[in-house]
Amino acid sequence: MNTRHRAIEGPAILDRLHATLTRYVILPSPEAVDAVALWIAATHAQAAWAHAPRLVIRAPEKRCGKSRLLDIVEGCCHNPLITVNASPAAVYRAIGCDVPPTLLVDEADTIFGGKAEANEDLRGLLNAGHQRNRPAIRWDAGTQRLEKIPTFAMAALAGIGAMPDTIEDRAVVVRMRRRAPGENVAPYRHRRDGPALRQLANDLAEWLNAHLAELERAEPVMPLEDRAADTWEPLIAVADLAGGDWPDRGRHAAEALTAERDGNTVSSDRIRLLADCRTAFGQYDAIPTAALLDRLKADPEAPWAEYSATGLTPMKLGALLREYDIRSDTIRFPPPTGQAKGYRRADFLDAWQRYCPEPEPSTTPEPYQPYQPYQPSSTPVRHLRPVRLEPYQTALGEMPPPPDTDATGTA
Repeated sequence: MNTRHRAIEGPAILDRLHATLTRYVILPSPEAVDAVALWIAATHAQAAWAHAPRLVIRAPEKRCGKSRLLDIVEGCCHNPLITVNASPAAVYRAIGCDVPPTLLVDEADTIFGGKAEANEDLRGLLNAGHQRNRPAIRWDAGTQRLEKIPTFAMAALAGIGAMPDTIEDRAVVVRMRRRAPGENVAPYRHRRDGPALRQLANDLAEWLNAHLAELERAEPVMPLEDRAADTWEPLIAVADLAGGDWPDRGRHAAEALTAERDGNTVSSDRIRLLADCRTAFGQYDAIPTAALLDRLKADPEAPWAEYSATGLTPMKLGALLREYDIRSDTIRFPPPTGQAKGYRRADFLDAWQRYCPEPEPSTTPEPYQPYQPYQPSSTPVRHLRPVRLEPYQTALGEMPPPPDTDATGTA
C-alpha cells in the first residue's frame, strides 16, 4: 500500500469511527472522542505494542452513557470479550490464548468498589498486563511444573466512580456525564446496528494489520513522560500512521485527558501529609514534633485529627515520613521550649520538589466577583481548633500561628 493511499485511507477510517461514536454517545469533550477512537483502533494492532493501555470509562451516577459507550467499543474493537463478572482464573485462561481478546469489563465498580481486597488477583492481572512479557507464574500440580500464563491484552473497564489508582495510572480515563437537555443520540440496537460496527472493525483490522511492522518500529514524539507516555504511545502511533490532522488531535487529546486526570487524582495520604507539612512549617527552618502535629490536626479539612483512634501520633508521623527519608531529630529550640524532638525544613525540600511541587504562579487575572459586604455574626466561628503555640519557638523567634488565626489560635 503506497503512502498516498494510506494517507487517504487512515483519516477516512478514523473519521468513520469518530462519527459512529458521536452518533450513539455524548462524550464529555472532543478530545475524549478522539482518544476513544484511537484506543479502539489500537486494539487491532495489539501485536505491535510494548504496552497495552487500559480504557477506563467512569461516571459519577447511573445513566451517563458508560455502558452504551462500552457497547460501541465492543462492536468496533478487536476480538471483544465482555463480562460483568469473571474469576481471575477464567480471565487468565482467556488472555493466555494465541490471539488475546480485548477484555471489556462492565460494572467494574462492583468488582473494585468496597471489596477490592477480594479481587487483588484481578487487579494484579490488569496491572501486569499493561506491559508485554509480564506473565503470571503458577504451579501446575498435575504436571509438577511451573506454568507461565501471558497477561498482555488490551482492556476497558466501565463503572461508577474511580477505579483503583494503579489501574487508572495505566489508562486513558474518560469521565462520562449525564446528557443535558438538547443533547440527543441515536438509539443503539445490537441486531440492527451491530453489523455496521463489525464492518468498521474489519476495515480497521485490514488497515492496521497491513502496517504492523511499521507500527512496531514506531517511536512517536510524545507530549508526555514516563508511564503516561507508555500508555498513550500506541494511540499516538496510530494517529501518526493515519496522518491528516490526527497526529495533532491525538497529541492534544493525550495532553488534555492526562491533565484532567492529574487534576482529579486524589493524593495518597503520604503526599497529602507532605503538602500539609509545608503549610505547617510556614517560613521557619525547624518545628517541634508536637507543634507540627498540633498544626496538622488543627485543619478541619485534613484527615490527621481522626487518622487513628487518637489522631496522628508522633510514631505514625515518623513512619509516614520515613518513606521519603525524612526523620525527626533532637533540636535545640530557644527557651522556653529548649531541647525537643522536631523536624528541619531542609530535610523536606527534596520530597516537596519531587512529589508535591508548588504550582507556578498564575498570570491569569482572577475572574470578576461582585463585592459582598461582610455580615457579622453574633456567634464567633472557629475555622481551626485552638492551638497552644506559646512554648514553641525557633531561632527566628516565636512560631507564627496557624494560617487564618490570631496568636491565640482563634479565627
